[in-house]
Amino acid sequence: PSFNSDLAVHELYAPGGAGVAPVEAAFPGVTKDGAIDRVALSARVVGNPDEIKRLEAIVHPLVRQAQMQFLQDQRDAGAAFVVLDIPLLFEGAGAKFVDKTVVVSAPADVQRARVLARPGMSVEKFEAILALQMPDAEKRARADFVINTGFGFPYAEAQIDEIIEALRTRIRAATEQDETCEKSSSIQKPPASIPGQATAS
Repeated sequence: PSFNSDLAVHELYAPGGAGVAPVEAAFPGVTKDGAIDRVALSARVVGNPDEIKRLEAIVHPLVRQAQMQFLQDQRDAGAAFVVLDIPLLFEGAGAKFVDKTVVVSAPADVQRARVLARPGMSVEKFEAILALQMPDAEKRARADFVINTGFGFPYAEAQIDEIIEALRTRIRAATEQDETCEKSSSIQKPPASIPGQATAS
């Protein structure tokens, strides 16, 4: 199971979403047909660090609340592990909420071509977004796992399979260790181990 932070933001900005009223109050005129117009909002905040921080102060707590609900639902469902897809994970406080981190990486030229192919994206907007991010090399150094997408998606999918198997192996090992500890603590010590007593043979 996975939680997509971008999708959560889309839901917050949709008609009736919890983010519509506070974002409109902070940035008047960015609402259209009862929803946040992401293009209009982007035009207000991109390239303006203070405005971005003001927006994040509104949106991030709402996304975190949705994440917490997702995690509780998955605990109740008995999920072994889950994925939180979080942009700017290391730049913010997101890393402290997870057990392992995975960075999806690509060569700079590949990343640039992919991002500029998105609708509504421009070179100026791309560079402004990139300026907010930690250098890719540093993110890869901090990550527990790295997925290199520069060789195509089949190669990336194979890496994902390896990561999932590695996590499952670690979970099995941790579970077995916990069960061993529980069994050890439940076994009564023989009388000879109690100070002041001895057993006859």
